[in-house]
Amino acid sequence: MNLDQLKSFLTVADLGHFTRAAEQLHLAQPSLSRQIATLESELGSQLFHRARGNITLTPAGEALVPLASRMLADADRIRHQMQELAGLRAGRVRLGAPPSMCISLVAMVLGEFHRRYPGIELHLSEAGSRLLLEQLSAGQLDLALVVASEHEPAAFESLDDIPLLSEELMVIAAKAGQLPAGQGPLSLAQLAPVPQIVFSPSYDLRAATMQAYRSCNLEPNVVLEGGEMDAVLRFVQLGLGVAVVPATVLLDRSEFHTRRLEQPSLTRTISLAHRKDVGLTRAAAAMQQMITATAAQLAGRSPAINALAAPGAQR
Repeated sequence: MNLDQLKSFLTVADLGHFTRAAEQLHLAQPSLSRQIATLESELGSQLFHRARGNITLTPAGEALVPLASRMLADADRIRHQMQELAGLRAGRVRLGAPPSMCISLVAMVLGEFHRRYPGIELHLSEAGSRLLLEQLSAGQLDLALVVASEHEPAAFESLDDIPLLSEELMVIAAKAGQLPAGQGPLSLAQLAPVPQIVFSPSYDLRAATMQAYRSCNLEPNVVLEGGEMDAVLRFVQLGLGVAVVPATVLLDRSEFHTRRLEQPSLTRTISLAHRKDVGLTRAAAAMQQMITATAAQLAGRSPAINALAAPGAQR
């Protein structure tokens, strides 16, 4: 069994067609068919059900997909790690982060990291924490920023994670008149009847906010739902409604009127994770150190953000 066979297998599994897979791999179809046949012979299992115009995975094939994906990802990581032996002049970092972190902490880190290490390739996966944890476990990411407070400890059993910061969820509006009268914190009971914009169901932030309302036997007055972070901020600017967003998103955004929440106060914890069984490359370790240092800096800029790790902490 070799890596070329595994790559061919995954391509056929993804496309469901030998001819299209051969074209994508720049192979003659007979060569591709021989690779798959050899792989099946070596494994002692049929991997595909072959019917005219219809290629589907057998149970053995379905079991092989995540294993093959991880093996190829690990092999790719090893190649990049070898490139780093001469120092941080080459290599790659694959970072995952939720959208709220991408427009705050990650945006600050990537600019400085690229300035210091221009030879390092940077790959960013922007997704919800659940998907990021799956990508991390599958070897598709080196590091991931995740909303740890939204997941059970079991989700991190195969990972090392550094709690970076905790932050409050804040209410924002384009005009002060859109919010209940006063200057102090709002309760969810006060906020519920106010027209609100809520995020896509894939957002951890959406789930946490809705759960808080349910626990208080409240139903928010939703006027628009399904937006991504940038879109929600723009809709609030246009006066379509208010929104509940993390405090880090509001740094350097003076255009919004903001109010803190109480009864209950809503917070979330952000952690930086990587696989326990895979050592960080030099480039990924440098990224880890820069992220923890930058997170500590953010905490000093708002009373609604608290640092949980020492600057530059590593694990």
